[in-house]
Amino acid sequence: MGEPGLFPPQLRREAAALLDDLRGRGLKLATAESCTGGLVAGLLTEIADSSDVVDRGFVTYSNAAKAELLGVPEAMLAEHGGASEAVARAMAQGALVNSHADIAVAVTGLAGPGGGSAAKPVGLVHVAAARRGGPTLHREYRFGDIGRSAVRLAGVETALQLAARVAAGAPAP
Repeated sequence: MGEPGLFPPQLRREAAALLDDLRGRGLKLATAESCTGGLVAGLLTEIADSSDVVDRGFVTYSNAAKAELLGVPEAMLAEHGGASEAVARAMAQGALVNSHADIAVAVTGLAGPGGGSAAKPVGLVHVAAARRGGPTLHREYRFGDIGRSAVRLAGVETALQLAARVAAGAPAP
């Protein structure tokens, strides 16, 4: 990790710690990403030797991709919208079903600058993490209109943190 990377050093450290933890537990990880566009998988695979932990990543930016690749029900997408708790949970669970991973983390939200509403403002991010045979944890974040890149990186960081909680067997709050 001595060379400069694509991501901030703090995020690289958090990613390396998550990979080490998962490796030590003998767990594999899959990602399912919408608003982060593959940045979680990109960060994890920027760390050398991550292939023994990272199984695969799904970039499901459109609702059609969420349905086709992850099995998110179209009725759920129509009722709740792509940026919702229900969809984040279904994305994480779908990533487990469609991978060999033990843990999956999903991120969906509104990075902006447009597309927000009073109910779903720009900066709204839903993160879910699921463990095969275990609970699916969810967190909702409202980062505010802090800029597209900042919202996406905040989503990446929170995804790492929630994946670590699920790996550690943390109970749902």
